[in-house]
Amino acid sequence: MDFSRRRRIVSQSLDIDLLRSFVAIAETGVLGQAAARVGRTQSALSMQMQRLEGVVEQPLLFRTGRGVTLTAAGERLLAHAAQLLRLHDETLAELRGEQLSGVLRFGCPDDYAVVFLPHLLRGFASLNPRVQLEVVCAPTPRLRELLARHAIDLALVSVMVSETGQPDGADVIRREPLVWVGQRGGHAASLDPLPLALGAPDGFDHQAPRQALDAAGRAYRLACASSSLAGLVAMARSGQAITVLTQTAVPDDLQVLPADADLPALPTVGIALAFDREQPSALVSAFGAHVRQALPLA
Repeated sequence: MDFSRRRRIVSQSLDIDLLRSFVAIAETGVLGQAAARVGRTQSALSMQMQRLEGVVEQPLLFRTGRGVTLTAAGERLLAHAAQLLRLHDETLAELRGEQLSGVLRFGCPDDYAVVFLPHLLRGFASLNPRVQLEVVCAPTPRLRELLARHAIDLALVSVMVSETGQPDGADVIRREPLVWVGQRGGHAASLDPLPLALGAPDGFDHQAPRQALDAAGRAYRLACASSSLAGLVAMARSGQAITVLTQTAVPDDLQVLPADADLPALPTVGIALAFDREQPSALVSAFGAHVRQALPLA
């Protein structure tokens, strides 16, 4: 290989940050969600992908009205990128002496699990391959009960945020607005009484919409009460009821109901970390720090 060709290859090497952003796009299929995951603006992410496509000299993404899909070259790169990122992260962790071990029990509500859990677990596992992760998905009230019994080590939980924007006694990592959600083109929001599909009765996503409707004088009926996110989403998809979700958890085939749907405003909830004891172990503390760093702000 001549010197000029060798210099060209070195100058166009695959950058780890570009690969990490590419994988985030491939996993979410939506530029906005991928940008939030890697802590960049959507325009910065687009520029990164232009750079990456320039390096590999291939188009990697198809941009459509509903998101982003991979080209054939993108699919091939994805298989290599995941392996390269894992080896990179494992090597860095080993050289830093950060190899932790043991069993870690983590709790997470369903709506956060759908959006954040794959990224959180994959990132931590790649850095700490000796750690066995056990996950419990449940509403916040059930997770707090498990924490009180020391059945889990830590959990992401929902906390109320006051009107001033300050959390009520919790260290909030991320804020998420609650939104009314219904079938695209559906008419459930115009029915009287309003049919609702809500979460567990002691959860914020159940109490807050009922309180808001009561204050607005809007009649409603409870068509479904379920701790299962899948059940609530299914009811909304059927067009038989509307539901309330955190904005980040709204599926692409459902819509956030607009202001002209004559529905009262809903509060914002905070996402916070809760531990089962005041002085967590080194393993639990390390995972908590990872969550704080990896969970995108909103």
